[in-house]
Amino acid sequence: MTTQRTGVIAFQGDLGAYSHEACRNARPRMDVLPCPTFEDVIEAVRSGKADLAMLPVENSTYGRVADSHRLLPQSGLHIIDEAFVRVRIALMSVPGRKLEEIRLVRAHLVLLPQSAGFLRSHGISGHAAADSAGAAADLARSHAPGEGVLASEIAADIHGLEVLARDIEDNAHNTTRFLIMSREPDPSRRAERMMTTFVFRVRNIPAALYKAMGGFATNGVNMTKLESYMVDGNFTATQFYADIEGHPDDANVRLALDELGYFTTHMSLLGVYPADPRRFG
Repeated sequence: MTTQRTGVIAFQGDLGAYSHEACRNARPRMDVLPCPTFEDVIEAVRSGKADLAMLPVENSTYGRVADSHRLLPQSGLHIIDEAFVRVRIALMSVPGRKLEEIRLVRAHLVLLPQSAGFLRSHGISGHAAADSAGAAADLARSHAPGEGVLASEIAADIHGLEVLARDIEDNAHNTTRFLIMSREPDPSRRAERMMTTFVFRVRNIPAALYKAMGGFATNGVNMTKLESYMVDGNFTATQFYADIEGHPDDANVRLALDELGYFTTHMSLLGVYPADPRRFG
């Protein structure tokens, strides 16, 4: 029985990328649209070529994904969901090749240090590639001798490669958090545990940030993330990005946001969405 498709979700990278895996997991009934850059992903949704965007924003091992993170405040899109994807790194090569034949692997720069122990123990050198799934596609075409690729297993499925080793990452809890974004917000309470994301700029007064944060502490609102952005290349102007647990209609969240308003010159919601259950272990 054929599954009926329900729209298009865009992601950055080639087919087989971890972002593609995130799309499959979170929106299995949607068609996917690979895009060269994060800007292209956002524009695809803005223009109507795609209905949703899948953007990685942080990883438990290497921190925030700066290239996508900086685009969020001005994207014009709204966060409607989050998705946590366990990063499982597979070593793959052309069919028939054995692990002991591999002397070099190509992968996105962030994957190489995450599997350094395995590579070192097998005498394999790592070379950075722009995109792991793209490296898989290149190897499938070239059949370069002695070469392999580190990527998600779906890259092997898509590009006709053979997995020689699975779960080779040094950190067994390596996870990437993705945000699913849409042209229209969905602030409805769709789950018991909700998240709210917003950006704000503090007033130019002493201890403004400290005072702005005080309302969240006194009202018992858990702030899970606070990031700063330089505004227009100006060292004296800073915008902050924040994730909090709760919904704006919750009494304690409403009071905290009201208090925030006294110490800010600007505040806007980026999204209200269900918390991924994997956020809490």
